[in-house]
Amino acid sequence: MKAMLFRQHGGPEVLEYSDFPTPEPKPGEALVRLHAAALNRMDVMVRNGWQGLKLDLPHINGADGAGEIIALGGVERSAIVTKQESEESGDWKIGDRVVINPNLGCGTCEFCLAGRDNLCLHWHLLGETVRGTYAEYIAIPFRQLYKLPKDFDYHQAAAAALVYQTAWHSLVTRGNLQKGETVLIIGAGGGVNTASVQIAKYIGAQVVVVGSDASKLEKAQSLGADILIDRSKETDWSRSVYLATNKRGVDVVVDNIGTTFMLSLRSLRKGGRLLTVGNSGGPRFEIDNRYLFAKHLSIIGSTMSTRDEFREVMNLVVAGKLKPVIDKTFPLTDAAIAQERLWKNENFGKITLEIPSPSEAGPG
Repeated sequence: MKAMLFRQHGGPEVLEYSDFPTPEPKPGEALVRLHAAALNRMDVMVRNGWQGLKLDLPHINGADGAGEIIALGGVERSAIVTKQESEESGDWKIGDRVVINPNLGCGTCEFCLAGRDNLCLHWHLLGETVRGTYAEYIAIPFRQLYKLPKDFDYHQAAAAALVYQTAWHSLVTRGNLQKGETVLIIGAGGGVNTASVQIAKYIGAQVVVVGSDASKLEKAQSLGADILIDRSKETDWSRSVYLATNKRGVDVVVDNIGTTFMLSLRSLRKGGRLLTVGNSGGPRFEIDNRYLFAKHLSIIGSTMSTRDEFREVMNLVVAGKLKPVIDKTFPLTDAAIAQERLWKNENFGKITLEIPSPSEAGPG
């Protein structure tokens, strides 16, 4: 098969469009012919590398992907098959259109058995520590698949998979966002942020967005944002948030930057919650602890979602109640250009990749 891969860490120049062995589905897995993949900032971080990251090189980026099942690994060849695995494998057939849940739980640890697979003791994220979706094919466990309606767009599905489950688990499960509350979202254009705006409005919350320019804020408004703050014009946007909420502050902040935590903490009302699923601005920063205990604030971390939550939010996506925002689509061969656009924050919404038709050699 063809894949976009890298053999060493580095800049976009290390990405190489090359031949790579087509995976064979193991018992309990399906072989998916990918039609679309979607980018995440994690892709660039993995490509750049960090201390302690150990990959089986060459590595293939990509957490998000959608396509069609072309082969089934089956369960009959497995020595030990759980009742759950047997039931999951029995629901699939060749030709099914699917989107992949990139949150890879082992399925057997105490957390997975309790339905909390995003806390798995042996957790992996597709495209981060295992090879991902920048390829023609991928072998993936049945339990990681969600069946798509026949007419649902592959790019819309791929654009939704990671960011909508992430935003849903963070806002709904961990943050307990309620109808009538006010949520502040730091950043207008990222995938998790555009998903968070829509989910917050679906719940019935008021949404404040802090963005880097008027154009992105205008697009955030089209998604339902109620209050817009341009940080290029208002450096201390926490004061702007305070004034815009009648000097009350917000109930919840979605801050995936990290280095903006102090402004976020100042924006919260007493008893407010700060939600984080990442640190795009950097992993290390200082906060003033007095804000936490004096205002009874909570900082809540969150990663991905459970499989049940993934199905729940994807049901809303395919029903049209949540609509993924696609910034731009590139051919797989232009993945380096696509990653640069994402890394420079030039996008609004998700960037997707069109996976070309398989080579004549086929999947074997």
